[in-house]
Amino acid sequence: MRIGYPCINRTIGCIPSKTFRLASYSDERLRATVAANLACLQKILQFNVEHGLLFLRITSNIVPFASHKICTFPWQEHFSDILRELGDYCRHHGFRISMHPDQFVLLNAPDAGVLERSIAELAYQTAVLDLMGLDRATKVQIHIGGVYGDKAASMDRFVENYTRLDPAIQARLVIENDERLYSVADCRAIHDRTGIPVILDTFHHALNNQGEPLADVLSVLTKTWNNNDGLPMVDYSSQQEGKRAGAHVEHIVPEDFCQFLDNSRLYDFDIMLEIKDKEKSATLALELAAGDPRIVTRVG
Repeated sequence: MRIGYPCINRTIGCIPSKTFRLASYSDERLRATVAANLACLQKILQFNVEHGLLFLRITSNIVPFASHKICTFPWQEHFSDILRELGDYCRHHGFRISMHPDQFVLLNAPDAGVLERSIAELAYQTAVLDLMGLDRATKVQIHIGGVYGDKAASMDRFVENYTRLDPAIQARLVIENDERLYSVADCRAIHDRTGIPVILDTFHHALNNQGEPLADVLSVLTKTWNNNDGLPMVDYSSQQEGKRAGAHVEHIVPEDFCQFLDNSRLYDFDIMLEIKDKEKSATLALELAAGDPRIVTRVG
């Protein structure tokens, strides 16, 4: 079990997701921006290894506009060496990476243009991970998408479009339950038709479920992952008091997290903390999990 957080480290003084306006695009500006983003990503990886946090979701904006037709800079060739070095660093330290496109990536979109842009984004993120030389346990996670007035038809469309993806994308893809439209049971139904592994988002499950206890859900979903997929992945958060339902907590709630560890003790997985203060909560989570035999903080 590794513990991690998404995208940004608030301690080290840089961000790996610098971008610029589309109207300001130039090859030189893209080159400089990507170089800065990768340098910051390297610092985050080093920070995490030093602090025993061996899981990180890297930002989709490592290469701004990479999936847009305006992007003419050969970033794959230009940055291949640094991406390979970062991948080597991850492998050496047993570090796991994931990526997560934004909400506009919709494989079940009925609009052909939206679908085309979604596939282009998935191809870009897959290319980043491939250039890092990371195995298929390094995943790109997405939601199933919209309902569009007919949930069954939308699920069918997701399955159909998935089967047409490049195998390199298929090998990386995982799906997660969401808080309103597609439950764990829906994701499992998609898995049964495609073989796509399913991530459990515990917070979304608390808001959208059929009454399944956590242990039962983990028992089912861990079986959707095979050996090539690595350990199952779980997204963890909880409700911010006084905010709308679905608002992620600012800081980890120790009692809730310890209860989660206890309820899940029969299963091993990597945990992505979707909590707003990022590495601060991840570091505390590691302390709270001290003594749990599943926890991995050092490799080699």
